[in-house]
Amino acid sequence: MREEKNRRPSNFAQSRLNPWRGLGGLPREVWLLFATNLVNRAGMMVLPFLVVYLTKELHFSAAQAGLAFAVYGAAAIGAGPLSGRLSDRIGALPIMRASLLMSGLVVLLYPLARTVAAVYFATFIWAATSELFRPASLAAITHVVNAEQRKPAYAVNRLAINLGMSIGPALGGFLATVSFRSMFIVDGGTTILAALVLMLTRWSAPTGGTKHSAHKHHGEAKAILRNGKLLVFLFAEFLVAVVFYQHESTLSLFIVNNLNFSPAFYGALFTMNTLLIVALEVPINQATAHWPAAWSLLAGCVLFALGFGGLAIVASATGILVTVVLWTFGEMMLFPAMSAYLGDIAPPAQRGAYMGAYSMSLSLALTFGPWAGTQLLAFWGPTTLWLIMFGFGALAAALMVYATPRRQILHSPVVAEF
Repeated sequence: MREEKNRRPSNFAQSRLNPWRGLGGLPREVWLLFATNLVNRAGMMVLPFLVVYLTKELHFSAAQAGLAFAVYGAAAIGAGPLSGRLSDRIGALPIMRASLLMSGLVVLLYPLARTVAAVYFATFIWAATSELFRPASLAAITHVVNAEQRKPAYAVNRLAINLGMSIGPALGGFLATVSFRSMFIVDGGTTILAALVLMLTRWSAPTGGTKHSAHKHHGEAKAILRNGKLLVFLFAEFLVAVVFYQHESTLSLFIVNNLNFSPAFYGALFTMNTLLIVALEVPINQATAHWPAAWSLLAGCVLFALGFGGLAIVASATGILVTVVLWTFGEMMLFPAMSAYLGDIAPPAQRGAYMGAYSMSLSLALTFGPWAGTQLLAFWGPTTLWLIMFGFGALAAALMVYATPRRQILHSPVVAEF
């Protein structure tokens, strides 16, 4: 026993020195999802250029193109809970396969929609099929890894997404200048290729869908609405996601229009964000896998509050870079921690439902956040906007700690070491 106690600090010290150490112990299914997400996201280019396509190719007005995004968001809100329910009933793997295959086909056929009504209908079907994937994939990871591996596993999943997104939009921009149709072909083709990765490879671990879960699902789904701490957590997630999604809307307006920096500078901020995530997110979550949930959730929300709230007092390029680094570290800590925490607290028969509620909260924030941010910026100015975002982040931090069971803080192995 003494020999084992003497050996544990050495192993812990080695993992601190090399945070990538131990990833080889992740199940092969995690790496299979890594490959699937990498292929899928490397070909994701239609959504980032949808407004450009609709206005330039189909000659939609800006308002009509913007409404297409609202249609996408509305469908995504409903797709999350549906995916969670289906994952609990029949398993996450069939849902992931069907989502990729159907959404790939819809993207290939999307250019056939030429009228406003047809585009809105195609966009709704596209979102409804595409957004089934995320809750199912998160539930699948929860099923195949143990509690200690969840944060690194979710970080690996996000690594694939970010690597793919560093390729897809750049390639999409090139293809859009040549032919919009080629952009749809590549996007739809890579999505179907990702579906084939899941269809043609062996998946041996369970992903839910047992008879027990199908039998008890209906009553347990109602129990989610009676779980006060979970609802507080989801509201906190919504608040901090509203803050996060400002980087896709008001941040560009603020940097270019209010501070008079070039669009190239704004683009460079995204490059820095992606490079930091690719280089550091997996090591950070591997090194902090032993942290109690409350610590990572609190740190992530506080970094978001400081990163976006700091924009109220900075005006220089250096100051903006510092704020981006702050909220990027918040992003790297918070999103894997939220997924891992839900995986820890979800009953095995409800993991899909929990991840569906998680995805729905993010979709609501994506639908509401950019709109609300632009309204605040237009009517109240940037200082008020960023101070409100600081308040949202700080409130989310407090709510996250409140929603985390006290025993996870008091009885954490980390606390016991001190």
